[in-house]
Amino acid sequence: MLKAGRNHTLTVSRISDYGLYLENGEHDEVLLPNRYVSLTDKPGDTKDVFVYHDSEDRLVATTETPLLRVGEAGLLKVVDKTVHGAFLDWGLTGKDLFLPNRNQQGGILAGHSYIVYLYEDSVTGRCVATNKLKTFIDNDEITVRPREEVEVLVASESPIGYRVIVNNRHWGMIYRNQIFRPVAVGDRLQGYVRRITEEGRIDVSLQQTGLAQVKDSAHTLLELLRENGGRLPLNDDSDPAEVRRLTAMSKKTFKRSVGMLLKQGAVEMDGEEIRIRK
Repeated sequence: MLKAGRNHTLTVSRISDYGLYLENGEHDEVLLPNRYVSLTDKPGDTKDVFVYHDSEDRLVATTETPLLRVGEAGLLKVVDKTVHGAFLDWGLTGKDLFLPNRNQQGGILAGHSYIVYLYEDSVTGRCVATNKLKTFIDNDEITVRPREEVEVLVASESPIGYRVIVNNRHWGMIYRNQIFRPVAVGDRLQGYVRRITEEGRIDVSLQQTGLAQVKDSAHTLLELLRENGGRLPLNDDSDPAEVRRLTAMSKKTFKRSVGMLLKQGAVEMDGEEIRIRK
């Protein structure tokens, strides 16, 4: 069955004056308008498309990539407001995402961006946004494990760090003292589960832990050296703030990475700098 808000791999079934008709294995058809069609397209070809409802409530396909799909959260900008709700920039030509009044929490202003979740309306099948996230994001049944690599969306900032959405399903926290690079609300980042508390809180890090972290950071440091002419003005006595500024690492991670590279014979370091060994 063709469903809105998702990507489908479909087969060209026929060509019309309006575009290509694509079908799935159940022979459900959807139109791919002419603006997404090339002269080389022919029946039997397969296409990866995104399906959504047009303004006349018909399913239509596009080769454009939306900013959000069903089951995903993200930061979208309000482009218009009406008495019924707000419309968000979805990344699709001529099609905005509806955020109805009933799904709004707090004041929604045109021109501002908000973290929203995209779901399929159970009655109409249409894609709808909400910024009442607790309905879809919770830690009741946690599906991730410590040290697991996860996708995080930065949802809000607080004095202690950033609240994040983990894998579009759970709430997590990245603490400020463990962040060594610029982070902003709306960023999508790769993270790692540090721990899960008995209360169901998920603590997340942007760096791997243990030996995996050291290997990854050592590789990053070597790349930074290559990008900077083979040397950086850092050593064991460098100020932690300067280490963070130049490498986006903590002083501890930097020293462990340097230790690994020294052991490998890849770099050398004196009282003034670290440099690639020739």
